[in-house]
Amino acid sequence: MHIVLVYSPAPRQVREWRLALAEGGSVEQALAASNIFEAFPELLTSRLAIGVWGRKSSLAHHLRDNDRVEIYRGLRVDPKVARRERFNRQGVKSAGLFARTRAGAKAGY
Repeated sequence: MHIVLVYSPAPRQVREWRLALAEGGSVEQALAASNIFEAFPELLTSRLAIGVWGRKSSLAHHLRDNDRVEIYRGLRVDPKVARRERFNRQGVKSAGLFARTRAGAKAGY
């Protein structure tokens, strides 16, 4: 069976391994077959967040043909905080509902 293993070590960088595993192979076997820990030894010390086709999974999960195994990086910034900072940088008057106002209209309408 054919498996694709994907890892993004940094923003806008994606590494992809195409693997051939025996039927009934697990996520753990896919990681071992890819030798990803030799290329990225920092993954050995961190707690791995793994998914199959975007759904969180465990190392014991049995794979099917053409599955995509993804290794996730931890977030550096909370998405809510990042959005709030972007909004503040753009300014209240130039973003969202308040970007265009009709002449003589009340604020926010």
